[in-house]
This record gives sequence, C-alpha cells and structure tokens, in this order.
Amino acid sequence: MTEETKAPEAEAETTEAAPGLSLNDLVSVSRIIDLAVKRGAFNASEAAQVGAVWTRVAAFLETVAPAKASGEEEAPAAEAAEGEA
Repeated sequence: MTEETKAPEAEAETTEAAPGLSLNDLVSVSRIIDLAVKRGAFNASEAAQVGAVWTRVAAFLETVAPAKASGEEEAPAAEAAEGEA
C-alpha cells in the first residue's frame, strides 16, 4: 500500500518555471521591431520575415485589444448597476 506523492517543493518549482507574457509585452515587441526596421537593423533578405512576424503580432493585438476594451467597459457598467440596486 505505498502511494507515490509529490513533495510540495516539486510542485512549487513547476509553477515558478512558467514565465508569462502580457499584452504590454507584445506591444513592446511590435514597437521594437518597428524601430529596428526603421533604423536599418535588418538586411533586405530578412525584411520580409521580420515584416511577416510584425504583421502577425499587430493583427493579434488589434483582435485582442478591442475585446479587452469592451470587457473593461462592461465591468464599470455592472458595478454601477449593482450600486443602484
């Protein structure tokens, strides 16, 4: 009747090892790519690949930003409705 159990220390190490990215990080990446291209940091042969990555990041941010903004607008409205009741 032996059972294997994980030590709490092992679980803590697993959760600490997972870094996260925020929307602000992706906005920074987009700005860094834009600035690097403007300053000529990439060769012409690399420009298409860099531009494609920037386009995907920008499209993702445009998709997520309106959803986040509408979610933030709904929260104060809900709080105001609760306050009136």
